[in-house]
Amino acid sequence: MSQIDMAYFMISVDDPQTNKEFAESLDSDFPLLSNPTKEVAEAYGVVTAERALPYRWTYIIGGDGNILRIDKEVNPSTAGQDLVRHMTELGID
Repeated sequence: MSQIDMAYFMISVDDPQTNKEFAESLDSDFPLLSNPTKEVAEAYGVVTAERALPYRWTYIIGGDGNILRIDKEVNPSTAGQDLVRHMTELGID
């Protein structure tokens, strides 16, 4: 993904310490943000009153702040490649 001009991060509803340990276990080179209040997750629809556990979705947001694509069928083993493909399809490079 380094070949594409973008900011990449993940948001989790876990607490900051849990996220820190998880990110370190993956040797992540991107930020893992913590949202234990679920405010952001609720705003983006990944947590609802009917579903307390968040969906694993990927949002591609343009530089203007508009949502360009939502991938609701994220496969963790191909998520990086899928993101690059989606961005290429959108003409983001």
